[in-house]
Amino acid sequence: MTNPLVHSVPRLKRLLPRLRGKRIGVLGDMMLDRYLWGTASRLSPEAAVPVVDFVEQNECLGGAGNVAANIAALGAKVEAFGVLGSDEAGRAFERCLLSKNIVSKAVLTEPKRVTTVKTRIIAKHQHVVRVDHERREPLAAQTQEKLLRMIFAALKKLDALVLSDYNKGLITDDFADRVLSAAHQLKVPVFIGLKTKRLYAYRGARAVTCNEGEARLLVNLPLNDEASFEEAGRALLAHCGCSGVVITRGQKGMNVFEESAPRSVHIHATGLELTYARIGQPGIERGATGRQVFDLTGAGDTVLSVLSLAAAAGASLVDAAILANIAAGVVVGKLGTASVSPKELEYALDEIR
Repeated sequence: MTNPLVHSVPRLKRLLPRLRGKRIGVLGDMMLDRYLWGTASRLSPEAAVPVVDFVEQNECLGGAGNVAANIAALGAKVEAFGVLGSDEAGRAFERCLLSKNIVSKAVLTEPKRVTTVKTRIIAKHQHVVRVDHERREPLAAQTQEKLLRMIFAALKKLDALVLSDYNKGLITDDFADRVLSAAHQLKVPVFIGLKTKRLYAYRGARAVTCNEGEARLLVNLPLNDEASFEEAGRALLAHCGCSGVVITRGQKGMNVFEESAPRSVHIHATGLELTYARIGQPGIERGATGRQVFDLTGAGDTVLSVLSLAAAAGASLVDAAILANIAAGVVVGKLGTASVSPKELEYALDEIR
C-alpha cells in the first residue's frame, strides 16, 4: 500500500534549499535545558530511588531557545527576542545562543529575574527526574517597552516571527496584541506555539500549534474521536482568529485545520526508526519499518520551528506541516533536547514509500 505522503516528497525536496537564509525572529520564554549524565546500578538505602554516579554535565537551549536552535539548524538566519535573569544560567544560555549563530542582541537581562532552568538527570539513557528552577512574574514595565521597541525595529527585516509562549511571565495579553498588530501592519506572518488560554490575544496569526492535551484544555472537549478533533480545531480557529491550526497527536500524527478548508487534513506519523546506537547521531537507518520513540523532549518545538520556516519559505500550510511531522519523527529518536539537520530531513524524505 502506497504511503499517501509519498506524493508530497518531490515538493518537499524542492523546498529544502529554500529554507536556508530565511530571516526568522523567535520571541518567547527562553529557558536553559541542563543535563546531568551518570550511571546507576544501586538503590539508595535512604529511599527507593536510584543512586546516580555523576559522569558529565551539559547544557542546551530550551523553550523558545530550542525553537530558535531548530530553525538555525536548517540554515535560517535567526534573531532571538526574550529576557533572562542576570545569573549564571543566563550567561550559560547566552553562550549556547552564540554557539548556534543566533543573533542575541534582543535577549535582554533583568537583574531581579531568574533564568528558567530545567535540569534533567539521565542515568543509562533513562530519564530519572527533572528539577525546574523558575519564577513567573511579569516583566518590569521598562524591560517590556525596551523589548517591544527592539521587536518593532526588527520586524521589517523578518520573513516570519515565531512566538513560543510557555506561560513564564514574558507574554501578556497586551504584549501579544501589540506584537501581532505591528506584524500585521508590516505583513509579517506570525506562528504561535500555544500553551495557555491566551487565545484572543493571538488573533491574526498565520497559524497556531498545540498538542492533543493542550487542545483538550484550551477548548474543554474530550477529543475521543475524529469528530471531536474537528470540533476542537474549528473552535481554535474561531477563538484565535487565525488562518490555520495544527494539533499534534503523537503516534497518530497531526491534524491541520485551515479557515479556507471545510475539513481538516490528517497527516499520519512517519515510518522512521532510529536505533539506540544512533541516538543523537545524524542519519537514518535504511530499511526501517517503524518509528522507535526514544524521547519526546522538544518535539513540539521542532513542529513549530519547521512548520514556521517551511511556510515562510513558500510552502502551503499542509506541506509545511508534513515536513514538520517528518522532522519531529527524527527528533524523538534522539535523547534529550535536539534539532534536525537538512541532511537528516533529506534522508527521512527518502525513507517515505
